[in-house]
Amino acid sequence: MNNSATAMLVSATIEFLRSYPPFDRMEQEALEYLAEHVKLAYYPKGSVIVSPETGVVRVFRILQRGKVLVRHAGESNVMEQSMLTLGPGEGFSIGSVAAQRPSTSFYTALGDVFCYELLAEDFFALMQMSSVLNIFCTQYLSSLLGQSRQQLQIHFSQHIAEQQTMNSSLASIIKRDPVTVTPDTPSRQAIETMVSCNIGSIIVIDTDQQPLGIFTQTDVLTRIVLPGESLDTPIRSFMSPGPVTLPIVANAYDAALAMATHGVRHVLTVDEGGRLKGIVSERDLFTLQRVGLRQIRQTIDTATSIEMLLLASQDVRQLSLNMLAQGVGAEQITQFISALNDTLTRRIIELNLDKHDLEGIEWAWLSFGSEGRDEQTFTTDQDNGIVYICTDIMDREQTQLVLLEFARDVNADLDKCGFPFCTGNIMASNPQLCLTLEEWDEKFDHWIRTPEPQALLNATIFFDFRPLFGKFNLADRMRLALLRRTRNTPIFLRMMVGNAISVVPPLGMIRDFVMDTDPARPGTIDLKKYGTRLFIDAARVFALANNVSATNTVQRLKQSAPTMNLPPDEVAAAVDAFNFIQLMRLRHQHAEQTQGRAGDNVIRPDDLNEVDRRILKEALRQARKLQKRLKLDYQL
Repeated sequence: MNNSATAMLVSATIEFLRSYPPFDRMEQEALEYLAEHVKLAYYPKGSVIVSPETGVVRVFRILQRGKVLVRHAGESNVMEQSMLTLGPGEGFSIGSVAAQRPSTSFYTALGDVFCYELLAEDFFALMQMSSVLNIFCTQYLSSLLGQSRQQLQIHFSQHIAEQQTMNSSLASIIKRDPVTVTPDTPSRQAIETMVSCNIGSIIVIDTDQQPLGIFTQTDVLTRIVLPGESLDTPIRSFMSPGPVTLPIVANAYDAALAMATHGVRHVLTVDEGGRLKGIVSERDLFTLQRVGLRQIRQTIDTATSIEMLLLASQDVRQLSLNMLAQGVGAEQITQFISALNDTLTRRIIELNLDKHDLEGIEWAWLSFGSEGRDEQTFTTDQDNGIVYICTDIMDREQTQLVLLEFARDVNADLDKCGFPFCTGNIMASNPQLCLTLEEWDEKFDHWIRTPEPQALLNATIFFDFRPLFGKFNLADRMRLALLRRTRNTPIFLRMMVGNAISVVPPLGMIRDFVMDTDPARPGTIDLKKYGTRLFIDAARVFALANNVSATNTVQRLKQSAPTMNLPPDEVAAAVDAFNFIQLMRLRHQHAEQTQGRAGDNVIRPDDLNEVDRRILKEALRQARKLQKRLKLDYQL
């Protein structure tokens, strides 16, 4: 072959490789070396490319076209969940080539397959030449995660830069619906509304929602109190007519210019029909600067109203987005969200304690589910309960009624602050979840001794509990009793394992992923049901079986590992996989909510970039490994 043709082949190979990790980041010299030393090989459908019987693997292969089915040696099951597929750009037998040993898996061509092949000696030379490939081969999943995080950081950094500058849309700045009155409203009533809503201004509108004027705290003093005007006078007499308005699509710079031009401190936003949509103040423009953790904590700790806590909860979301932009990992972000939500919940409880007499009652507020695991994302509802002590001299029914009344108010305030009521009524205001310590013990004991489907479902929610307020020692006593019962009841653990492996990773034989066939959302995967749940369920069994008191999934995996003799690298891979799927959930929920939709966990794999598709597939393989460990340990 002449030099011109060879150069064209090398150029075409480089162009192909640059579309896939880690070759897209490989040093130019190393990439050229790879392209010059590979040979293109063909395998017809059904061919076994590599197997344990082919001996020491002396060729590193990169799939150029087609699909390759991978089946671990010894797998007698030919169900989809026991296999996986490789697609273009994926290398295989990395571990076998690097260790110069036979493969532990069968690699079979699902159709006509073309592979770039690199001899082992050239592979080792390339490893010496390229730090990118070296790191990738030795830290496969971690390397991919780092690359994905960089892409994510760039995306969100751009979003934050836009959001926190004067280019921010007024729609993104407005934090609450405007409070309004009609022109004939008595001034006294308007002022009382301002006080009760803890606001500094109120908008006067007509019957068509058109803004007629604005009335502020300053107007109370200068137009009513000092002149000695009657508070029964309609607000139209004291409002500032003809308020400055801007279309809702305007940005912060437009608002600042309008304030400077007209000498006002508030600008109203209106839709195309001139109807009131919101109000922007000078303070709103100042707070475009990055919100900080200390500011949020101070706001929560000093809040005297639910309205102030609502603003703080919105700031929590904004700061969480900032953390995404800075490349902070999912484990840290979800723990951060949970920690600040804990603080907010405690403040709501404190505010309600001023209205309820719980003196003499020993009690604790419990969180369940994702909050109980320190794993809350942007989309979360309430999962809580109460445990209390009822002494012999106390009336049990009366004590519970007092706690239930208190819990109803706390649940209502949590709902106002962005934590919706639980549709399954898993809330402290439910009499079934406001129980004495003995009643909780009896409930847990019944579920463990009678592990029917509903009991197993309950265990996946309520066994992940954590105290937020009150007598923490009550929750500690619940935990000790629970762990003692579960580790001494193998039939229950076996049933929990069956429940944990009942949902399999959505990995397909032909396509990379098994998609949802629901006509309402075809081509999708629920990252909660078929992703994080797999890790959470496995880690819960590990913890219950090995006397681990932690509720957080990552901590459960790490603390159970020594007792179970799990290799550190396997644990690290499982943790990385779980955190990546959590990160995808956070990213997707944020994207959904910025579009005005309720955030969910349903993604379309076909919309992912090549790096994220690769990592998601590898992450789901790690979930499969955990499930295989459960099957092996419990002989299922």
